[in-house]
Amino acid sequence: MEIAGYVVSILIGVVLGLLGGGGSILTIPVLVYLFHVDPILATAYSLFIVGSTSLVAAIPKYKEHLVNLRTGILFGIPSIVSMFVTRKWILPSLPDPIFFLNNFYLSKGTFVLGFFALLMVLASYSMIKGNEQKQIHPRLLAKIRWHWIVFQGFLIGFLTGLVGAGGGFLIIPALVLLTGLTIRIAIGTSLFIIAINSLIGFSGDLMTHPMEWTLLLRITALAIIGTFIGNYFSKKISQKKLKKGFGWFTLMIGTWILIKEFLL
Repeated sequence: MEIAGYVVSILIGVVLGLLGGGGSILTIPVLVYLFHVDPILATAYSLFIVGSTSLVAAIPKYKEHLVNLRTGILFGIPSIVSMFVTRKWILPSLPDPIFFLNNFYLSKGTFVLGFFALLMVLASYSMIKGNEQKQIHPRLLAKIRWHWIVFQGFLIGFLTGLVGAGGGFLIIPALVLLTGLTIRIAIGTSLFIIAINSLIGFSGDLMTHPMEWTLLLRITALAIIGTFIGNYFSKKISQKKLKKGFGWFTLMIGTWILIKEFLL
């Protein structure tokens, strides 16, 4: 199982390099089901792996002028604050079990995995549907209420902090719809936001969780190798087809987690 986990670790980076997000969709299941890491600790590990990998993946995007730093900072700062607060205080304060009634027992770990799987299923819809995002006219862009971008940053920071995901599958659609960025620039900007968010969110876990650094660094190194593969093929594969295929994969994994955690 560990060998399979290390192989899939490369795919984490490939996905990030190709899509600018989605790495955590593989990372958390790999950590929980292949390396048998506790679900709550897996969310912390995921932040480090996805954050470090995204940082490496963002560098070539920045060199190609595919990272909008102004939008990334505007979106990222409230997201960083929200994620740090969630990881440092909100998540540790959640009771375990979350809910208990008669023979039904909902543990904290199962709740986090279930919520993560639900986000995956919801995110898969937009990827499978595959509607082309329309460019927003510059005059309309001038009228955008930027406080909505700040609000989205806070919201996504909370959600991704709760489940330990980088949030690219939520950030990219928000960037395209709210700022009018092209999909390629949204992907590059998403990697920048994910890197900063995840690594700062992880810092909130350092004092509360023991870290198995050998495992963590091995997976991260393999994922970083995967980003170079993903970035190479991102220029050769149709983003539309890739996004739809990954959407079906996301739906399958999310549904499988829900069935395994709540029905089996």
